[in-house]
Amino acid sequence: MTTAGIDIEGLRATIDGAVITPKDAEYDTARQVWSGCFDRRPAVIVQPTSAAGVARALLHARRHGLEITVRGGGHNYAGHAVADDAMLIDLAALDSVTVDPEGKTARVGGGATWAQVDAATAEHELGMTGGFISDTGVGGLTLGGGMGWLTMRCGLSCDSVVSAQVVTADGHIVTASAQENPDLHWALRGGGGNFGIVTEFTFGLHDLPPMAQLTMLCWTPADAPAGLSAGVARLSDLPAGYCGAILAVSAPPLPFVPEQYQGQPGFVTAVVGFGTPEELAAVVEPLRAAAPAPAWELVTPMPYTTLQQMFDDVAPRGLPAYEKSLYINDLNDEVIAELVHRFPQRRSPLTIAPIFPLRGRYTETPDEATAFGGSRDACWAVNISALCPDPADFDAERAWVRETWDALLPHARSDAGYINFLVDDDQQRIRDTYGDKYSRLTALKTTWDPDNVLHHNANIHPA
Repeated sequence: MTTAGIDIEGLRATIDGAVITPKDAEYDTARQVWSGCFDRRPAVIVQPTSAAGVARALLHARRHGLEITVRGGGHNYAGHAVADDAMLIDLAALDSVTVDPEGKTARVGGGATWAQVDAATAEHELGMTGGFISDTGVGGLTLGGGMGWLTMRCGLSCDSVVSAQVVTADGHIVTASAQENPDLHWALRGGGGNFGIVTEFTFGLHDLPPMAQLTMLCWTPADAPAGLSAGVARLSDLPAGYCGAILAVSAPPLPFVPEQYQGQPGFVTAVVGFGTPEELAAVVEPLRAAAPAPAWELVTPMPYTTLQQMFDDVAPRGLPAYEKSLYINDLNDEVIAELVHRFPQRRSPLTIAPIFPLRGRYTETPDEATAFGGSRDACWAVNISALCPDPADFDAERAWVRETWDALLPHARSDAGYINFLVDDDQQRIRDTYGDKYSRLTALKTTWDPDNVLHHNANIHPA
């Protein structure tokens, strides 16, 4: 890795922001991403404070033959945000969030995190679907689709994109919306970071009371088949506005978990409402009636911003991580039995298997309306996510993820999964994920990035 041949001083003179090289004290901190699998050393790190600065950095990299990576939150399991000997364009300084409460919109910088968005919108009793971990970057999650607690209530994050300010691969700054560059607007909503660097999103927001009501019921492996079966039935038929998830977790060492279950594998059905505690209790009652008594439960009101941060502690930065995913139409007894059998075999207490019900508002957006790589028919997004505090366990934990994925595959729609959960560089799986949309995406890639400058992503090749 070297900066030889790169006009660093010229870059500093033209960029409205920091330019960091391997000689600078902050370099090792600045090059880090969330996953501890990657120790890559970019030739230069640029932290622009404007879209124009991003454009100048991109053109400088192209003139000097540098590959380009882009970091929003840097939370991607595949480590796309950083590469050896490349220019890392870090959007962290572009993190402003401006809410228009009357218009119910938010302008969000491409480097913002969901914690920032949640805090700003909650002040006005507004919100939208954000990441399951609050320090996830807005840009990466949205461009790939965007699932979270509110998917059933608000749809995907990308469904809320009204417009985007985009730096194109040739250094122009354009707007993508239904009125301007509508094909680019379509591609950005699910097509990943292939078509430009988004420096600002404008999102349409949804009415959202700031206080959520949460019920989590957790069963041991012995009772989980019956408990989760009842949970699936309840989540499949929730009233409008309610949300939920199924989770395989290690029970946390917290007061609401009896000591004998702390650290043990648990299988959770979570239901979230935004009304009164009594209303949520009535919605959960059919689940309680059909399921065995839970080993532990959590029933509490909490600010939505707190709900969004509830699982942050199981996703600390700097640890080796790996994940795979599947779309499954029917979370039937066979699927549940396989999950309940296999999850206790994981080694890491931070490994988790969240399952998102893709229903409600998710299904109301026509499949062809966005580039999102998944059918809008009701289904379940199954994520198998390994994170290892002890790096010595990582190879075995990654093998466990793959074996569990293989075991669930016969029940899946196909071997394609959610593009934001794709870690392995697998061109065929990318094609399969987008299906009939892939040919349109390759044509748009040819229009907006014919040289495939932006290829450190789940890459769509030019036609």
